[in-house]
Amino acid sequence: MKEKGRKVIASNKKARHNYAIIDVYEAGVVLLGTEVKTLREGKASLVDAYATVDDGEIWLRGLHIPEYGQGSWTNHEPRRTRKLLLHKREIEHLVGKTREGQLTLVPLSMYFSDGKVKVELALARGKQLHDKRQDLARRTAEREATRELGRRIKGMSG
Repeated sequence: MKEKGRKVIASNKKARHNYAIIDVYEAGVVLLGTEVKTLREGKASLVDAYATVDDGEIWLRGLHIPEYGQGSWTNHEPRRTRKLLLHKREIEHLVGKTREGQLTLVPLSMYFSDGKVKVELALARGKQLHDKRQDLARRTAEREATRELGRRIKGMSG
């Protein structure tokens, strides 16, 4: 079988800023035909999306997949709740962790893997404002150090 790789449809850029990622899972998504066709066009938004646990199943809520342009009366509802497919032990682990408290399930990205739609789901803890500021200061310091190192290397060779 030929490996097709990974084609990213949508990613949640704010997730890594707003949450401290603890663990990452790959989950399949139950979709309708018109949803898959829209995703093949690269149209989807994970901005307000989150996952919940209901009756031992994981559901993706708030994911926006626009209606398919050539769709008819069979078109899907753009913000409907979609079921995520995970192994039973992964679901049990996630149920335990989210019930423990302070943890949430956040989708990081949505992509095609071997022709199937997958969601990269993160078990995450919300960051406080001071944590976000510390991360920003650390990244800025690293960037400055890299720039200074580059300047010194250019100064030595030039």
